[in-house]
Amino acid sequence: MLRHTLKGLLGPVILAAAAAAPLAAFAQASSLDQLLEQTRTARAREAEQNQARINKFQQERNNRAAMLAEAKGELARENARANALSAQFDANEKKLTELQAALDAKLGNLGEMFGVVRQVAGDFASVSYNSMISAQYPDREAFARKLSESKSLASIEELERFWFEMQREMTETGRVVKFQAKVISGDGKEEVRPVVRVGGFTAATQDGFVNYLPGEKEFAVLGRQPASRFVKRNVNLLDETSGMHPATIDPTRGTLLSILVQTPKLGEQIKFGGLVGYLILAIGAIGLIMAAIRFAVLSKVGAQVNAQRKDASNPRDDNPLGRVLNIYFKDPKVDHDTLQLRLDEAVLKEMPDLEKWLPALKLIAAVGPLMGLLGTVTGMILTFQQITLFGTGDPKIMAGGISQALVTTVQGLIVAIPMVLIHSFLSGRSKNIVQILDEEAAGIIAEHAEKQNGRTA
Repeated sequence: MLRHTLKGLLGPVILAAAAAAPLAAFAQASSLDQLLEQTRTARAREAEQNQARINKFQQERNNRAAMLAEAKGELARENARANALSAQFDANEKKLTELQAALDAKLGNLGEMFGVVRQVAGDFASVSYNSMISAQYPDREAFARKLSESKSLASIEELERFWFEMQREMTETGRVVKFQAKVISGDGKEEVRPVVRVGGFTAATQDGFVNYLPGEKEFAVLGRQPASRFVKRNVNLLDETSGMHPATIDPTRGTLLSILVQTPKLGEQIKFGGLVGYLILAIGAIGLIMAAIRFAVLSKVGAQVNAQRKDASNPRDDNPLGRVLNIYFKDPKVDHDTLQLRLDEAVLKEMPDLEKWLPALKLIAAVGPLMGLLGTVTGMILTFQQITLFGTGDPKIMAGGISQALVTTVQGLIVAIPMVLIHSFLSGRSKNIVQILDEEAAGIIAEHAEKQNGRTA
């Protein structure tokens, strides 16, 4: 009974010990004494472990405290160093201010000269960048640019070179020089070839005028050249070595030349006239051909008539005067009235051949201005249609119609004015020949009348 009572009292104690000690140790206990001893041992072991944990925590706390103290010391040292550097910075600022004031006082006019040099160097850098002389001396623009951006006073050597470069720019502007340079041809190929430079205004190669490219320090042949009379002068300078020779100069350094090359050539101006313009020129060409043929024929006939006039007693059938004279020599005994009628008829027969194509030339002279007026009207209609569609914001849109209107007018006048003069000239030649025929016919009639009067008397 006592044993069972003790077991009932010690049950909770055993369970508590079992919760703290390993199950294997309690499993080996065979009596309460052993169980009590094992519980005591487990508690001692736990106390040792807890003490070890406490010792480790305290050691870690001490280490963290030491690190904190070291960090606070480092912070104090850095704060002291920062204060020292701040004081030194303030002292340096004050010293720099004093030195700058002393420097400004000692520089005097040198400071003003430094500013002037930088300003003039900047201006000269822009001038040399756009000047074609830099193609021959390419390093001067970089030197002037560096001098204009310098933060320190220029040295004596730099000032002397700057003066030299400015003087060279003025000197080269008045010289004609031939030198080797990179040139981009019309087909896009880059090659080194001779270039003749007239001052700093124009440059040319064997292919004609060239345009200076500042960024690449090289030249490019103009895709469209002005009239040959302008190009030939400068191209010929490539073969000259001394003396005075004519040359084309663009004082605007390319502006006038760029406008000149945009001037429409004769073929382009004719193209502006459109279909009406081509018809006017075709009619004018036909008129010129007819006029040339008539001039040749009338010149030949006039020469033959003059020759026949000198040899009136031997008439020939190869000229109008000879055919008129044959009317009399075939029947010299005919009466006066009949002879007069026959001669008048012969002269009238010759007139159509002498006046051949002259009415057509007169018609062409009258039609030319009318067709020009037609082109003017159609051009203005086209212009107003474009204005209706696109407005008047861009004048280039209206340029086509206006060009057609003006060009066809000019073409009509160009055809009409020469045709009027040619018709008047050829008509005069024809009338001169007819007048010679009339004079000779009248002379024959008078001579025949005298002969008849003499026989009657």
